[in-house]
Amino acid sequence: MKILYAIQGTGNGHISRAREIVPLLQQYGELDLLVSGTQAEVSLAQPLKYRFHGFSFVFGTKGGVDNWATFKIMNLPQLWRDMHSLPLSQYDLVINDFEPVSAWACRLQKIPSVSLSHQCSFVSPNTPRPAKWNYAEWLFKYYSPTTHHIGFHFERYADFIHTPVIRSEIRNMETSNKGHYSVYLPAYDDKILFKHLSRAKDVEWHIFSKRQKTPHREGNVHIFPVNNQEFNNSLASCEGLLTGGGFEGPAEALFLQKKVLMIPMTGQYEQRCNALSASKLGVPVINEIDEHFDTQIDDWLKNGKIIPVNFPDETARIVDDMVKKYARQ
Repeated sequence: MKILYAIQGTGNGHISRAREIVPLLQQYGELDLLVSGTQAEVSLAQPLKYRFHGFSFVFGTKGGVDNWATFKIMNLPQLWRDMHSLPLSQYDLVINDFEPVSAWACRLQKIPSVSLSHQCSFVSPNTPRPAKWNYAEWLFKYYSPTTHHIGFHFERYADFIHTPVIRSEIRNMETSNKGHYSVYLPAYDDKILFKHLSRAKDVEWHIFSKRQKTPHREGNVHIFPVNNQEFNNSLASCEGLLTGGGFEGPAEALFLQKKVLMIPMTGQYEQRCNALSASKLGVPVINEIDEHFDTQIDDWLKNGKIIPVNFPDETARIVDDMVKKYARQ
């Protein structure tokens, strides 16, 4: 059997989940890997068959997307060429984690494909989202369209939605509480975070930054470049995680029984949806860093609670069911 696994390369969550899924897929035959997009610091251990520019957004410094930087790296003619040049007839199974090149190539070549992603959970109307409709619903539907869906979310909102994939390296970690707080807010400039977090003098902060190349410390604030192992170690021994409205990071922190506080990116609809879902579990959410932020942080430090969750290890079974159900015979 020959399998193509196509992965979104914007942010770190997709690649992190793929690190768990790739070894499972390799048990079923020859596996080719495709990644498109930018802005990911985490990489796969296995070599890539295809690497495309794709379609990505760039993190800003004030809580949202940098629209101008996103526009500058956009290359729609190349995206069009990649969609039309990708050879897919050789594959018995095409799996897609919110990756547009392979998804549209499959549609153009009339080849079935399977979403294995967090984003495809929004196919279900039961998946929480804000009451006001947003144009980003079109992105959920048309950014990487597939014929079949296997989704992941904080809760099972529909039959095809499963609880999060928690990587083995996270599941098997020894946890402790050394009292510090881990921070991953890539849409905010380090100076903004330092200004607010350094004020809590009796708290140690570990900020993981997309903009720093070397670690350094200023008072009670440690700033580290984004690194998978360093972040995992910080998370395993922290008291809590201050993060954006992503999915994999908060899910792993909840699994490790850490306090979580989420600040979804401004104007990023999916993160708003994720934050809403997490808030239904009891996770506190702050809309933005503003004049109320210091008070909100103080309240979380004093009164934030660990939210119990049940994220069983079902990844191998999900992959096995997918291969048996959707691979071409």
